[in-house]
Amino acid sequence: MLNQATTTLAFDTPGRALLEITRRVRDWTQAQGFQEGLLTLFVRHTSASLLIQENADPEVQRDLERFFARLVPDGDPLFRHRDEGPDDMPAHVRGALTATQLSIPLLQGRLALGTWQGIYLWEHRHRAHRREVALHLLGR
Repeated sequence: MLNQATTTLAFDTPGRALLEITRRVRDWTQAQGFQEGLLTLFVRHTSASLLIQENADPEVQRDLERFFARLVPDGDPLFRHRDEGPDDMPAHVRGALTATQLSIPLLQGRLALGTWQGIYLWEHRHRAHRREVALHLLGR
């Protein structure tokens, strides 16, 4: 028989940046006592996203930001939706190009992340926000 558990975790972002959330997600998952299963994470916002990425070298995060700044520059005249400033529509495009949900297997009571993998909440807006990530764990 499969069991399930759910929660919503809130995170305060500093503005545009990748915020590692692995520890809080792992702590909640382990507290459920499941040995096997599947964890699904879902960010409840259109200008933020979720990412599994290297957590050893911070230059990886800076490179990702530089790439996205080139790909989707703030204030691009292509965009008409600017209700909240020049980063408004670029933040939505960044969210559309990345992921709003992740699925991570749970094996032997642990998230099946690789040695250098971490779970990140990627804030795409320049100003700080409070973001919510819904977690759903299915397993036994």
